[in-house]
Amino acid sequence: MVFGIGFGGIVLILFLLFIASFRVLREYQRAVVFMLGRFWKVKGPGLILIIPGVQQMVRVDLRTIVMDVPPQDVITRDNVSVKVDAVIYFRVVDAAKSVIQVEKFLAATSYLAQTTLRAILGKHALDELLSEREKLNLDIQRVLDTQTDAWGIKVTTVEIKQVDLNESMVRAIARQAEAERERRAKIIHAEGELQASEKLLQAAQMLAQQPQAMQLRYLQTLGHIAGDKSTTIVFPVPLELLATLTAPLPPKPVA
Repeated sequence: MVFGIGFGGIVLILFLLFIASFRVLREYQRAVVFMLGRFWKVKGPGLILIIPGVQQMVRVDLRTIVMDVPPQDVITRDNVSVKVDAVIYFRVVDAAKSVIQVEKFLAATSYLAQTTLRAILGKHALDELLSEREKLNLDIQRVLDTQTDAWGIKVTTVEIKQVDLNESMVRAIARQAEAERERRAKIIHAEGELQASEKLLQAAQMLAQQPQAMQLRYLQTLGHIAGDKSTTIVFPVPLELLATLTAPLPPKPVA
């Protein structure tokens, strides 16, 4: 009787162990399997068999992970202190390396992203940090991807989210932008004056070559002024016209 109960218990334990040996992995999961402490193979997805007591497995998620990089204090190349935060997108491409080569690859990637962010941005001036964000994103992404390749991780995208400046620096940038706008306005005004003077010079040269054209221009101006409601008109008369009017008449021929 005792033997029968013991045999039944053993059978039940073996059955439970057999059931527990099966694991179901989803499409985006892989199992890194160790046999007696040594790496054996990567299994999944689907139904896999793990020998209890002999084999152990570690689940690894292959989906893209979105990680926020906490705000970092960065001193730019021109000695301006700013706070910069970012977001990185990465995924595991080699499940075995992500388990064997690094402990807690999520934390390791986060810390590496923080130090890389400070190192890369510290090499650039504030103007570059504000205007060349796309280029900086690519630089950070390439450095992170190179360093995490040994961990079986692929960094696909890095995006700088926000650059925080103190109030004094914001006011200084506003003054600089206003001065730049005034400079451009003065340059445009000066270029307009130069073009106008060139056109006036061309017109003066053309009128000088044709005195009759100058007289017609005076008459047109007189017509415009006469249409106004002013009662007194001071109109300059060209010297050539005065000379023509005051010239002595030719003597009459003697009959």
